[in-house]
Amino acid sequence: MKRQPMFASAMLLAALLVSQPYATAQNTQSNQNKSKSMTDPLAVHQSAIVIDTHADTPQRFIDEHWSFTDPLNGGMLNYDSAKQGNLGAQFFSIWVDPNQYAANASAHRTLSLIDGTLEQVRHHPDKLQLCLSSDDIIATHNQGKFAVLMGIEGGHSIENDLGLLRDYYHLGVRYMTLTWSNTNNWADSSGDIDDAKIHHHNGLTPFGKQVVAEMNRLGMMVDISHVSDKTFWDVIATTRSPVIASHSSARALTNAPRNMTDEMLLAIKKNNGVVMVNFFPAFIDENWRKAWNASSEERKKAQAALTVEYRAKGMAVPYTASDKIDREFAARIGRAPFNSLIDHFDHVIKIAGIDHVGIGTDFDGIPVPPAGIDSAADLPKITVALMARGYTAEDMHKLLGGNLLRVFREVQAAADHNP
Repeated sequence: MKRQPMFASAMLLAALLVSQPYATAQNTQSNQNKSKSMTDPLAVHQSAIVIDTHADTPQRFIDEHWSFTDPLNGGMLNYDSAKQGNLGAQFFSIWVDPNQYAANASAHRTLSLIDGTLEQVRHHPDKLQLCLSSDDIIATHNQGKFAVLMGIEGGHSIENDLGLLRDYYHLGVRYMTLTWSNTNNWADSSGDIDDAKIHHHNGLTPFGKQVVAEMNRLGMMVDISHVSDKTFWDVIATTRSPVIASHSSARALTNAPRNMTDEMLLAIKKNNGVVMVNFFPAFIDENWRKAWNASSEERKKAQAALTVEYRAKGMAVPYTASDKIDREFAARIGRAPFNSLIDHFDHVIKIAGIDHVGIGTDFDGIPVPPAGIDSAADLPKITVALMARGYTAEDMHKLLGGNLLRVFREVQAAADHNP
């Protein structure tokens, strides 16, 4: 009886000796798996919260009566393609075409697009969740749902009324692009800055600065994509919160006025904002841009004829109809090289730093993406290509969504929520 403790101790020691190699093997396997997950681009992409800050899909909700859970049917983004590409959060662009809707009638179309987006969430509560903050995005991602957010594209949507701006915020809009390609009553656009027939303001007007200040107060991100150079610098001098470029690329590589100069990229870095690279070939490939511009007059004639046709019916031209014309012209040029897109990510990182870059695809708002990108399902290719150039898993987690989450949180933390 007295030897039983010694026997038990011997048995325990034997068990430990037997189990130690197994435990060591388990730890080794776990470390190997962790190491692989940090170096395998597809595993890195799958482990990230991927956020795209710009897609024009709401036009489809309204004009085509199309559902986000339907097949793509010629589009670039739907629920299934987002899941395939691990796209976890999308800022849907609320864009009113100023050529089809009068400036003083922008709000009705704006509200229709907002309603169409919110209706998607209402009809698919098991799959979609409206998000109003960074924390909402993370919580929704953890629940396995798709995060739906909204950003207004073009300050003409507020019809010179800060009350409308506040109303849009209360409906869920969390950024506003100060201009689209048209100069509005308080901010100059890059799209018509060289048009002598347009009245310009030399950047932001005093009211434009009030708009920026009110966006800061609300906690709504200020988006400087599309604005003129002078408007950009006025915004940087006015804002007290980080800004975003929701869908802009690098002008040093592609000389489009919509793109950011290196000086602008450095200013965004100093502001602690983020630049989201656009996928439109005319903004990422200089040869494609020149070919696209060469077809400008012919495209304008085709679009003008389309407008006449629809106005004879008392209708605005649906985006799908005008987009069809642009797609036909883009098809004549062909696809821009995939590496042109990767070069822009690389350049923004080299100038502004890895903490100030992200994704702004412009899906469903461009006639064609670059080669290799047909829909959101192809987003993992971005991670594969950038990691092949030496970027790490940590870098990719920042680029794919972490940087936007940081800016979004900082903008809302700086907001004045008092009445």
